[in-house]
Amino acid sequence: MELFKKTNFDFLGHKWPFIIASLVLSVGGLLSLAVKGGPKYGIEFKGGLLMTVRFASKPDVEKIRTVLSKVLSQPPSVQTFEGASDQNEVEIEVGVDSTGRKDADAELERSKKLVIDTLAQTFGQPGNGKLDLNNATAIQLSQRIIDPLQRAGVSLSVQQVEELATAVIGFRDSHGGLITKIDDLRGVPGLTPQALTVFNQESYLAPYTAARSSESVGPKVGADLRSQAISATLLALAGMLVYIWFRFEWVYGVGAVIAVFHDTIITIGIFSIMDKEISLTVIAALLTLVGYSMNDTIVIFDRIRENLQLNKRGGLVDVINLSVNQTLSRTVMTSGLTFLAVLALFLFGGPVLHGFSLALVIGIIIGTYSSVFVASPIVLAWHDWADKRRKTAPEVPVSAPRAGAPAKGSVKAAK
Repeated sequence: MELFKKTNFDFLGHKWPFIIASLVLSVGGLLSLAVKGGPKYGIEFKGGLLMTVRFASKPDVEKIRTVLSKVLSQPPSVQTFEGASDQNEVEIEVGVDSTGRKDADAELERSKKLVIDTLAQTFGQPGNGKLDLNNATAIQLSQRIIDPLQRAGVSLSVQQVEELATAVIGFRDSHGGLITKIDDLRGVPGLTPQALTVFNQESYLAPYTAARSSESVGPKVGADLRSQAISATLLALAGMLVYIWFRFEWVYGVGAVIAVFHDTIITIGIFSIMDKEISLTVIAALLTLVGYSMNDTIVIFDRIRENLQLNKRGGLVDVINLSVNQTLSRTVMTSGLTFLAVLALFLFGGPVLHGFSLALVIGIIIGTYSSVFVASPIVLAWHDWADKRRKTAPEVPVSAPRAGAPAKGSVKAAK
């Protein structure tokens, strides 16, 4: 299927607006990275604690930030959970200032406990002696209710109590991790009215849950992951350079790798300008982008090689324009459909895939035009420079003449 037939656009004649746009984006991104001291790494790369807390109503972010700053050694980052369907979730990120120290993991655990205890004291009812059902584990719940159930005449074995506690916690988690009324537990299989009365007496419902999501990464592990991510990207580029070198010419490989570097730098720069985090999913998107952009460039280079063999007398500019026009339908269909897919992922994929899909949306736009307006002009510039060098090169004798004899072995015989 061809969307465009026999097009004859002068792509290389309009390369400068795209090159200037690339330079502006690259310089702007690099300046942003320099001012901010590098990319804004996610918790996986810099180490620390990340908790997702959901509230029954819209939370007071400034209040959370204030109470946590009083107990933590470093000011936490507290912000509304980006991309959530409602605004009742917040992300609490706590850094760890112990790179290279043996107590890094212990400090993370202390920070986690401080966050949980501070939230309980601020938003819970720590003095009523009851168990917070919205933040309890199944083990904590079973240990709390086993004796009261027996006193209430509910004859359940230890195993049955544990199964009941697990069912209650599972019911809570299936409802977003937050229950607003004890009576909502009537939907739990096996929960009798007598048991529900015990739950009402022994537990209460805090207006938040911190059991929804929590992850912690030590600073040493984060540094290792960051190093491995950089190495993976560079090795991928090096492998592609070698592949294109053998399949085409080394200059084609250089042009393709520079174009991919261009795509990656601009994407990271835009993330820095937008103050977005570089997480593991973003690294996965960047590696996906490397392969996507390289594949698009190779398709154009392969058509350039074929046309050079068929039209050896034609100028390189005409051959490149012809090749890009011949692959235009394929480029528009592939890039267009891929862009629509990642755009849908960006709009409807949720907060977990937000960084991944954003990187792909940016990368596909940049990568599509870089194959035409960055990689191809690099190849053209090299050939132009090589041709000028050959024309201006001094004439070198094929063999040294005998003493006293004219230099007949030169490229142009002496007259």
